[in-house]
Amino acid sequence: MAEKVQKVGVERVQGFLYYIDKQGDVSRAKMARGGKKGGKPEKVAKVGVKKQSGFLYFLDKKGDISRAKMVNA
Repeated sequence: MAEKVQKVGVERVQGFLYYIDKQGDVSRAKMARGGKKGGKPEKVAKVGVKKQSGFLYFLDKKGDISRAKMVNA
């Protein structure tokens, strides 16, 4: 089960991949489609979330940062 870490409220734009970068900020990059290369990443929101090991951090459907415990298989 996921737990909300930080409310950000990022509005998503179609054709971009959103992720939490190494600095704990929300970034996005244009997705590669049909032989075309993707774009360079750009920061969308500066948050500075401190990541803990053993958790997967992601942008949820509401545009907020959430985390889920990773399962070691």
